[in-house]
Amino acid sequence: MSSLPHRSQGACARLAASAALSACLISSAAAQTAPADGPTELEEISVTANRVEGPPAAIGSAVSSISGEELEQRQIRVVSDVLRELPGVAVNRTGPVGALTQIRIRGSEGNQTLVLVDGVRMNDPGTSAEFDFANLLNLEVERVDVLRGPQSALYGSDAIGGVINIVTRKGEPGPTRFRASIEGGSFNTATGTASVSGGTAAYDYLIAGQGFSTRGVSTATRFDAYAPTSSLDRDRYRSGTGLAKVSVRPTENLEFSGVARYTEFDADRDGFGAASDGYPFAASVDNRDTETGKQFFGRAQAKATLLDGAWDHVLGLSYTNQDRRSFDGTGLKTYASLGEMTRFDYQTNLRFRTEGALPASHVLTFGADHTRDAVKSFTAFPYPEDAANPLRRHIDDAGLVGQYQIGFFEKLFVTGSVRQDFNDRFKEATTYRLASAYTFDQTGTKLRASWGTGVKNPTTFELFGFSGNYIPNGDLKPERGEGWDAGFDQPLWSDRVVFDATYFQQRVRDLISSETVADPGDPTGFVNRPINLAGTTRIDGVEVGLTVRPLDGLTLRGAYTFTDGEDATGATLVRRPRHVASFNANYAFLEGKANVNLGVVYNGRQRDFAYDAKTYARTSAPLKAYTLVNLAGSYKVHENAEVYGRIENLFDRKYEEVLTYNTPGRAAYGGVKVSF
Repeated sequence: MSSLPHRSQGACARLAASAALSACLISSAAAQTAPADGPTELEEISVTANRVEGPPAAIGSAVSSISGEELEQRQIRVVSDVLRELPGVAVNRTGPVGALTQIRIRGSEGNQTLVLVDGVRMNDPGTSAEFDFANLLNLEVERVDVLRGPQSALYGSDAIGGVINIVTRKGEPGPTRFRASIEGGSFNTATGTASVSGGTAAYDYLIAGQGFSTRGVSTATRFDAYAPTSSLDRDRYRSGTGLAKVSVRPTENLEFSGVARYTEFDADRDGFGAASDGYPFAASVDNRDTETGKQFFGRAQAKATLLDGAWDHVLGLSYTNQDRRSFDGTGLKTYASLGEMTRFDYQTNLRFRTEGALPASHVLTFGADHTRDAVKSFTAFPYPEDAANPLRRHIDDAGLVGQYQIGFFEKLFVTGSVRQDFNDRFKEATTYRLASAYTFDQTGTKLRASWGTGVKNPTTFELFGFSGNYIPNGDLKPERGEGWDAGFDQPLWSDRVVFDATYFQQRVRDLISSETVADPGDPTGFVNRPINLAGTTRIDGVEVGLTVRPLDGLTLRGAYTFTDGEDATGATLVRRPRHVASFNANYAFLEGKANVNLGVVYNGRQRDFAYDAKTYARTSAPLKAYTLVNLAGSYKVHENAEVYGRIENLFDRKYEEVLTYNTPGRAAYGGVKVSF
């Protein structure tokens, strides 16, 4: 049995220091007296951080959350937009709404972030094994959690950077409830939503749908040097999503639940190649390319709870199917990919207490899963010429997870996790995680620290895929990650002020990058292929958050992240701005009938991928910093009706999130919501 490569002496020292800190905190907790009236009931939160429900005091990792109510106050329509406001997160969209949208946590790659929606793993095995947020609109989203740092010990591959967990609303007991909205605005944009939900103690259900359409703006900022046109055309985007959730509880100890999400989209795309005006790099260029897609995500789950809630079992089956097809301006299908994921998983949690000189709470968790990632791809221009076309491949992975959490006096919690992965293509991998947290009664100060390792397997596309001037590399090795963080949360003024700060380090070995090589079939041409970079990629940073509620109804939130990252060659990591900051002010007044929200996002200077216009050799180029200001407001004209409006990019800022890809200017939208 093999495991992760031997850790450095520095890493072992950090782990030893973390264990020593936990031991000191245990001694401190043991010196205190347990309350005479026994343990108090603590607030339950998302299961993201430890894969099991528990109090906030039990979380030793860095996690940020935002509620569905806050999404509505900001009038968020694309979920990725709210992620810009959370610490440690960087967002890059290749153009306007509907274009490829990548999320990076703590400087890690987009495909090193695991995305879960209602318990379904959303990462697409048919492409780069990352989730494209382009088509995830805010349809009945109830909560968004971002868990930062290596989490492979809990979630397996794809979680070196962290985990984004999104949960949608469930039906509530009571009479049937209907909600709908319609909205229109700039760029001929129109969107509408409708949902019906209800339930009893024995069941609940929700059925929702959403349609979105916009003429948008041109994705490209430049013309094709070989076929310039008189003006840049707008690139439209249309999508429709259906969501269904149901839970049935035949007894109070047994629940069966299911969720299904289906999305269709079609979008105008612009190409990539030689730009006019002597531009030094290949660029996004205006043409008539299009893309269509169909996505299905589903999960069925059974949960049994025994021993008065102390012992639960969860058995689940998830299936995803993501179909993308690209066409040129004549309607010729140039590329297609179909990624499928089938996953079986089981988890059991046992909670118990021990008394004596050092009373403690315990949670034991065991999990097992099996995942098959399958890809089918086609290209009209295969390389090499004799490559299988269409391509069909799959990779199987099985994992075993064990976790133990111990808590003393509801103040000190220590959690240890380990996972063993068995892959049919790569060596077995063992990943670990240790997290601890201690809360001081007198001040409410919470100290927390975590350390973990991660693994990211090469994708099916990197191993087998081919497209245009891209060729695969079947000899790639998994990326190996290790990271630690330490921080604190400090509430003040009866929780009207909450301040948190975290320092983190991430290290990744065998990072998958790419190199440009001569085309064996064309002495004058070049192709790109993925490679493992020798050495270690280093990322360090600081995350700071502040929430202030100076008046009833007024909430002020701010966040700042500093990230310093470079790969094993010493080159600055692209699409990771060193400085990212956000500010949001929300004021609800007139007894909650009216609401005003102001949002500001600052994205500092960064570097982006660039390709030499002649050789297509990859290099990098700078992107300027930008600040976006958004303003939103709403008013309830009736108990069941609300009118609202917003202005995005209030000061009409011109900026690029990805080199040579356009972004919308100032835009205004308005609509109405009803519920009964």
